Amino acid sequence: MISILAIGGVEIRRFLRDRSNVFFVFIFPLLLILLLGSQFGAGSGQAHVSLAGGTGSELAKQLTGKLEADGLKVSSGRPETVRAELSRGRTDVGVFIDDATAAAFDSGLPADLEVVMSSQSGAQAALQRVRASVQAVATEQRQQAVLEDAGVDAAQAAEALKQASASVQPPRLEIIDVDNVSRVFTGLGQFDLGAAQQLLLFVFLSSLTGSTTLIQARRLGVIARVMAAPVASWRVIAGQALGRFGIAVVQGGYIMLGTALLFGVDWGNPVLAGLILGVFSAVAAAAAMVIGSVLDNDSAASGIGVGLGLVLGGLGGSMVPPEFFSENLQAVSRATPHRWAYDAFAEIQRHDGGLMDILPQLGVLAAMAAGLLVLGALLLRRSLSRAL
Repeated sequence: MISILAIGGVEIRRFLRDRSNVFFVFIFPLLLILLLGSQFGAGSGQAHVSLAGGTGSELAKQLTGKLEADGLKVSSGRPETVRAELSRGRTDVGVFIDDATAAAFDSGLPADLEVVMSSQSGAQAALQRVRASVQAVATEQRQQAVLEDAGVDAAQAAEALKQASASVQPPRLEIIDVDNVSRVFTGLGQFDLGAAQQLLLFVFLSSLTGSTTLIQARRLGVIARVMAAPVASWRVIAGQALGRFGIAVVQGGYIMLGTALLFGVDWGNPVLAGLILGVFSAVAAAAAMVIGSVLDNDSAASGIGVGLGLVLGGLGGSMVPPEFFSENLQAVSRATPHRWAYDAFAEIQRHDGGLMDILPQLGVLAAMAAGLLVLGALLLRRSLSRAL
């Protein structure tokens, strides 16, 4: 065991000395998760409304509250800033409130709002929602004015309207979605799906490209000198795999923690999420040892590692959710470790699954890791007889 730990420690130290790993292993995955979640994540299509002027007025306060209650994203700024955002497509609808309009609203008089729609595809739908919110605010204002005209105190009128609103049961619209694919992703946060996919993709990619260290150790005669001592080939492979395993777990844990803190990603049960990461990291480390034992050129190993990692990641659902695959492609994807890990994460993220729910996926991943480790040990012994 001491020899395995020593070899694994050397592998980790070699990784830390390469400063280029800092960007590709720790920074780039988070940037990609942010990009994918912002563009394609749940809630990324939320309508955006910008209010210009009327800062601190009652009209701006009520309109902002109503728009947000209706599910729109609301921001405020100066009129020239809002017009620039509209022209660049950064907001869907701009609402402009001048001082005269705010004063008219406070006095209970008709107030005219200037509403400008952008040229974005979803701006028309956003405009209809803004109109509905404005109409609701206008209705409440008219109700308040009618009660005050009847001699009711303003505070009493507002309280009466509040009680009346609470006592009335609003109409309820229930939508039954018969699309099974859409129902699968129900409840996912904006970044939840992309975070799980990119976690599996980058952990596997980083591990496969790390197979070059085993080739370099063989070329420099490090492996031969180690095996000259009473150290079996499986111990060498286990030590190398242990180093890669440690790196993969640290990378995956960093991505989990970073996305949870920065993007609010819900990974489900943290213990089960860590268990899935650990078993998948073992598969990735073992696969790296197989590539490092088969190939003799570190440049070729790096290229094959990237290519193989991308292909397996694509087939396993790390680029496109496997729920969109055809039946034949679904069957092919189950030959990849990514798919089994993806299903395990989906179970704990979307359905609050427990250990028994993900036990089949963990068993398959553990079997893959054990098989690849045995294969790597056999291939390493044969590789020592080849000239580099």
